[in-house]
Amino acid sequence: QVQFVESGGGLVQPGGSLRLSCSASGFTFSSYGMSWYRQAPGKERELVASLSRSGGITNYVDSVKGRFTISRDNAKNMVYLQMNSLKPEDTAVYYCTRTNFPSWGQGTQVTVSS
Repeated sequence: QVQFVESGGGLVQPGGSLRLSCSASGFTFSSYGMSWYRQAPGKERELVASLSRSGGITNYVDSVKGRFTISRDNAKNMVYLQMNSLKPEDTAVYYCTRTNFPSWGQGTQVTVSS
């Protein structure tokens, strides 16, 4: 079955950085675009970043452009989210999934606070 295991979250001060990782299994990883979503308390889940099957095309929500970078390693079935210049409003649970075929793992909590 399709599974995603996210890791790398934690507590970080404003302006800090984190690198999230996602291990994917149960499908042919290189055949799908991949995305990161996040869900803050009391808010709907939102799409943060996506990239194409080869990783050559990326898209970001405006609020993270220039700060976050999505990448993938098709040999390892991994997708990453490098997050720099973090802000308190980035606090959320972050999830990875296949673009256009969403299913959810447990996510990883990111908390940005001083």
